Amino acid sequence: MANEYQSRSERRKHEEDMQRRADENGEKAKNTREEISSKGPKHSKAPKEPKQKKRRPWRWLWLVLIALIIVLVCAAGALYAKSKNAADNSYKPAKIQKARDVDKILKEGKPFSVLLLGTDTGELGRDYKGRTDSMMLVTVNPKEKKTTIMSIPRDTLVAIPGFENQFPSKINGAYEDGSAATTIQTVQNWLNVPIDFYALVNMGGLEKVVNQVGGIQVKSPLTFSFNPDTAHADPGNLYDFTKGSSTYSHTGKDGQKKTYDTMDGKAALAFSRMRYADPNGDYGRQERQRLVMQGILDKIKKDPTKVLSSNFIEEIGKSTQTDMKFSQVMKIGMKYLGATQEIKSDHIQGNSYSLSSGSTEVVYRGEQQRATDVLRKSLDLPKKETGNLYSGNISDADIQSAGVPTLTESMQLSTGQDSTDVAAQTADTNTGEVVGQNTN
Repeated sequence: MANEYQSRSERRKHEEDMQRRADENGEKAKNTREEISSKGPKHSKAPKEPKQKKRRPWRWLWLVLIALIIVLVCAAGALYAKSKNAADNSYKPAKIQKARDVDKILKEGKPFSVLLLGTDTGELGRDYKGRTDSMMLVTVNPKEKKTTIMSIPRDTLVAIPGFENQFPSKINGAYEDGSAATTIQTVQNWLNVPIDFYALVNMGGLEKVVNQVGGIQVKSPLTFSFNPDTAHADPGNLYDFTKGSSTYSHTGKDGQKKTYDTMDGKAALAFSRMRYADPNGDYGRQERQRLVMQGILDKIKKDPTKVLSSNFIEEIGKSTQTDMKFSQVMKIGMKYLGATQEIKSDHIQGNSYSLSSGSTEVVYRGEQQRATDVLRKSLDLPKKETGNLYSGNISDADIQSAGVPTLTESMQLSTGQDSTDVAAQTADTNTGEVVGQNTN
């Protein structure tokens, strides 16, 4: 992906900062490995030094999913037939034996989980088969009135079950290798958390929702320019946003600059996707994504009828793929609205390594266990040890050959991490009933 730098000097400064942080992390890793070498067993090959640690917050997927579920659940009563048709069109079974009886879970009103997968299908001319661009495991707990969203770095190192001979692999390749079933198995094996449903959402859904509600007004937290076609501040399809203002401009291929105070779907996507020109990186993008989501919710709250168009509901159905049946959607809409009162966001913290799979996020054992603890607690499940270090079954020899930590090394590297790096990155948000409908 091209970087959205507005000048060469800006890009050079960004790269220098990245290298500086990588050197600092590399020195810390080196000291940890020396301690392991002196105290623990000898290995034929030490893990490669990690590069800069990257945090990956919510991506556009959460925005899309919220809007789509709002539509399907809110419209279910008013336009039952059309909503059922949309849900039926979206239904695609995972073809895997679920870890739990999901119908019983919903009947009893117990917490459930959904693995959310994001893709650019449709928007970029791709079909549903391919790598997933985003991955989140969401748990919905009506008793605690809380929904927990755990973001999983798409470049997380795994040995994909059934495809261990391809190790080292990235977790976003699980869907490409074996579709939903393989992705579910990969995450379950890795985190030891049951996955009750999956949902695949494409980027075109967000654009449709924003347009359907009549556009949104959002004040930009910073001044920046972005061309979604090139990911640079290039002319031809350039959006300009100004700090503290909801007014923005767009300059097309004809060079004509037009100013607007309401974002349409394309502008909302451009506003949400820029990352590298933001001094706060992914955190800055996360803030803008939240602003877009809040804009959508505000419009729906003011006039819910805007999303009750039968044609629109059918179109939205084309933007999703899930193993959640319409009857299950209805039960969630009726029994789980209480979980809308609190939304807790979290993410799994990885450590960047340069491997044969490319830039890859290696999650140390301590952080893996922390994520498991958070998710199992949110499902009212007893505490258990997290799953396989890299999901699939691989030998220490294969792990060492790839140049990444073995289980023993990963556990010791975990204790050497700065506490602020592995602490939960959470943000609690009270956003009312509408959010709850869309998270179900």
